[in-house]
Amino acid sequence: MVRKVVTGRPTTRATEGMVATPHYLATLAGLRVLQDGGNAVDAAVAANAVLTVVYPHMCSLGGDAFFLIWEPREQRLVGLNGSGRAPQGISLAALRDRGFREVPAKGPWGVTVPGAVDAWATVLARYGTRDLAALLESALRYAEEGFPVSPLLARAIAAEEEIFRRQEAATRQFLPGGRPPRSGQLLRQPDLAASLRLIAEHGPEAFYRGPIAEAIVAVLRSAGGAMTLDDLAAHRSEWVEPLRSTYRGVEVIELPPNTQGVTALQLLNIVEGFPIGADEWGSPRLLHLMLEAKKLAFADRDRYLGDPAFVDVPVARLLSKAYAAELRSRIDPDRASVPPPPQWDSDTIYLCVVDRDGRAVSLIQSIYQSFGSGLVAAGIVLHNRGACFVLDEESPNALMPGKRPLHTLIPGMMVRDGRPWVVFGTMGGHSQPVIHLQLVNGLVDFGFEPQEAIEVARWVSRREPGEAGETIYLEPELAERAAGELARLGHRVEIVERWSSLMGHAHLIMIGDDGVLSGASDPRAEGYALGW
Repeated sequence: MVRKVVTGRPTTRATEGMVATPHYLATLAGLRVLQDGGNAVDAAVAANAVLTVVYPHMCSLGGDAFFLIWEPREQRLVGLNGSGRAPQGISLAALRDRGFREVPAKGPWGVTVPGAVDAWATVLARYGTRDLAALLESALRYAEEGFPVSPLLARAIAAEEEIFRRQEAATRQFLPGGRPPRSGQLLRQPDLAASLRLIAEHGPEAFYRGPIAEAIVAVLRSAGGAMTLDDLAAHRSEWVEPLRSTYRGVEVIELPPNTQGVTALQLLNIVEGFPIGADEWGSPRLLHLMLEAKKLAFADRDRYLGDPAFVDVPVARLLSKAYAAELRSRIDPDRASVPPPPQWDSDTIYLCVVDRDGRAVSLIQSIYQSFGSGLVAAGIVLHNRGACFVLDEESPNALMPGKRPLHTLIPGMMVRDGRPWVVFGTMGGHSQPVIHLQLVNGLVDFGFEPQEAIEVARWVSRREPGEAGETIYLEPELAERAAGELARLGHRVEIVERWSSLMGHAHLIMIGDDGVLSGASDPRAEGYALGW
């Protein structure tokens, strides 16, 4: 029998609407929109906008966004790819000539066109009921009047203090009085407030063709970057058809490349073939098999995935159950293999919303690494998603002008009987597919309650610089049960503190057959799931 997790908070239940985000102020902003008659798309944009103010280390107007939306009027799921492209003036050869072996994480070279603002406008034009100006009101107020700095943000700013001191605009925004703010201190961001006001008054034109665009280009060009006004003006979000697979009869939905959604589905396909007993949660056998499946799926990710406008990604083969069985047969149940893939870090937000009509939104937005490029323009932190490109012409993810990088961002849903059952996702960079696996595994295989599935101890794995093999990071409850046996099988194991952000910030909303909404929010973040 699966031992139940004693959670730190209850699953939130309601019937009229539900919002789950990584910060309480964003959850409240989204909930207010629902209570005022807005729909889930409106609420998701309002909550995301607040997060760009109160969680600037993880998301920004200067980042990308992806949406997965169930629209009840159309009775179908739609996806929006709101990721931007590399400047036309950048090239792999130019970076190599500068002596770079990879795209630098900080500075102007990793800044692709930010897609979030256009993504907001695009989904609102098709499915929203409120205009963007109204939905930016809470974000604008927090930027202008200030908000209390959270413990995670205080630590993140302190960690980047040296980077901020290299640019006057960043110093002014994040080092008030010349020092990092303490937890609980009020932080005002007047430059960001001015940009939010311009977008509220003039729409995305202000960002991609107006004064904000001019400020972004000026900052990047002065730092040696290649972004132009034409690059920003040419940006468009793209409606995409979601990818579908099944896990033990439940349909799982992810977004197509240039995201790693196919990797999450491939990983589930491999694990689906393993018998999982009711007492196997956290067992060394199950963890070993999942870890080995992850290595195989990620090897394919790095072998095949890139911008489908530039490379042919064999999605059908990667999602084939027969191919999953072939990969599964390569796993040695008694020995760890050596993984090939590179590893990425990420700072990202995930949120989900369901409204009274059953409309569901799974939204993920990011600036890639903490505070992205470290550059601030017009109060906006510019992301460094282009640092995901590689400087290898043979890679499907090779840097090219006008190309979108391989994205770690993957909003998810689970569907039963043709309708959404669970809206879910997480921050966590390259680890998002394995966190998706653990959420699906907990809900489907072990019948966890929503908050239980979120709070139960997790694992992630990655290869650290200078190491040949991966390190498996375990939260204490898993380590107690499995660390010794995993080490015997050849895995390098490290135990992390409980509630480590390394394990992601996951959130979910479950939609019951009776219309009851059950929400859960990750205590590894600073948010809540709230409904009414």
